Amino acid sequence: MLFSFLVEYHLMITLEQNPYIMKKTLLFFLVGFIYNISLFSQDIQLDNTLLIERQVATGLQIPWEILWGPDDHIWVTERYGKVKRIDPENGNTNTVLDLSGTIWGGSGEPGLLGMALHPDFENTPKVYLVYTYQSNGRKERLVAYDWDGTSLSNEQIILDDILADGIHNGSRIIFLPDNTILMTTGDVGLPSLARNPTTMNGKTLRLNMDGSIPADNPIPNSYVYTYGNRNAQGLCYGSNGIIYSSEHGSNHSDEINIIMPNRNYGWPSVEGPCDSAWEQDSCTVLNVAEPIWSWTDYCIAPNGIEYYDHDDIPEWKGSLLCAILGGIGTQEPRLAHLELNGDGTQVLAENQYITNKGRIRDICINPHNGAVYVATNGPSYPGSSPNIIYEYISDVHVTSTSTQEPLNVNQFIKVSPNPIRRKGRVEFSKSFVGHHFEIISYTGQVVKSGKINDTVLEIRKRDFSKGYYYIKATNEKGTITQTIVVQ
Repeated sequence: MLFSFLVEYHLMITLEQNPYIMKKTLLFFLVGFIYNISLFSQDIQLDNTLLIERQVATGLQIPWEILWGPDDHIWVTERYGKVKRIDPENGNTNTVLDLSGTIWGGSGEPGLLGMALHPDFENTPKVYLVYTYQSNGRKERLVAYDWDGTSLSNEQIILDDILADGIHNGSRIIFLPDNTILMTTGDVGLPSLARNPTTMNGKTLRLNMDGSIPADNPIPNSYVYTYGNRNAQGLCYGSNGIIYSSEHGSNHSDEINIIMPNRNYGWPSVEGPCDSAWEQDSCTVLNVAEPIWSWTDYCIAPNGIEYYDHDDIPEWKGSLLCAILGGIGTQEPRLAHLELNGDGTQVLAENQYITNKGRIRDICINPHNGAVYVATNGPSYPGSSPNIIYEYISDVHVTSTSTQEPLNVNQFIKVSPNPIRRKGRVEFSKSFVGHHFEIISYTGQVVKSGKINDTVLEIRKRDFSKGYYYIKATNEKGTITQTIVVQ
C-alpha cells in the first residue's frame, strides 16, 4: 500500500519509545490500512450550502495546531518542532521558528503541540507554545515568543516542569476574555495523577500571561482549574461564556465537556456519563461533571474543536466542529459537526463529513468569510503522510471555476490536468524562475528535481509510478506545494 513504509516506520519508533502502548498502537496500525485516503477534490453539499474544497498546503510534518491569526494567515505547529505561517490565498508557507533541536519527541505523541496568539496581537505580538523536552526526565513547558513580522525569537518560559511522556500530553491552550490562559495537560499514562488535585497532570490549568496564579482560581495558590481529565486535546470558547473541551477516553467513552472551575471530570473512576449504578454513586461522591456528549461504545479520538458562529454556513452556525482522528474498532477519521441545543449546554446529534482524508487533527475558521480549514495527519497512528491543510468555503465566495486556482498570482504553482493520465504541465509563477523544484512521493522519496528555467514544466506519466505526489518550489518569499495525482 502507498503509505506502508511510513506506517511501519512510525510504528517502530512508537513501540521503541512507548512499549506500554504496544497493543493500542498495533490496533491503530491495522486500522490505518483500512482507511481509504482520497486526495481528489471533493466538495460538501449541506442542506442549502455547497462547500468548495481546496488544498491550501501539503508536505507538512504532522501539523498539530492550526490557528487563524489576526494577520489573516494560518499559523501551524508541526510536531517535529517547526512553527509555520501560511498565506491561505495561495498556500505560500514560511518557517518562522525551528525548535527541532530543542523538543523531545515528534514521531510519537510528544513534540511541539499547542499554540495561541496573544489576544491583542497587533499591539503585543506574542505567540504562546507548548512543547515537550528532556532535562532530568521528560518535561513539558509553556513558553512565549516575540513576533517581529518575519520570525519568532526571545523565548520566555511561562510555566515549566510539567511531567511529560510518550502519550497523553494534552497541550491545547486558549485565552479567555479576562486574558487568563487555559491549558490542558494529560495524565501521561498514569491515571492516578489525574484525580490528585495537587499535581499538574490530567488537568485544565488556569494562569496569567506572566505565569503567575490568578487570585480567583478555585484552589488557592494552585494552577488547577479542573481535574480528572485523561487527555483533553480540544479546547475552545463558545457562546454565553461556555468553554468546551474534547477528551480522549481509553477504549471507549470519548467526551465533549463543558469546563467548569473546580470540577472533577471523572478519570479514572468514571468514563463518559454516569450511566451505571456504581458510576452514579462515584459521580455523587466525587462531584463529577458529566460530558454533554460521549461516544460511549467505541473510541473515535476527538481532537481540536471550534465553535462555529458565522452566517456563511448557516447549517453549522451555533454548533461545534470537532476534528476526529479515528480510533479503535475501525471508527473513521472525520470532521464531526455537533449540533447544540439553544443554550449550548447539550449536544443533540453528530453529523459526519470529510470521512476519506485521513486522520483529522485540528480546525480553524476564517472570521471574514466563514471558511473552515482542517489539518490532516495521514491514515495511521501516530502520524504519517499525507499531511494536508484543506479549505472548505461557501460557493458564494468562489469566483473561479477551478477550486485549485490560486488567488494570489504573484506566487503560485498550477498542475493541469490533475490527475495526470498521459502527460501534464506544471505552471510556476515568474517568482520561481531560477529556483529549484522537487517532486516528492507521499512516502517521502524525491522522485524528480531540478532548476526552474521556465514558467512551464512538462510531466510525463511514463516517468512516474501510479500514485500520489506533491511538487514543492521555494524562493525568498516562501514555499508553495501542490498535490499531483498520476493515474
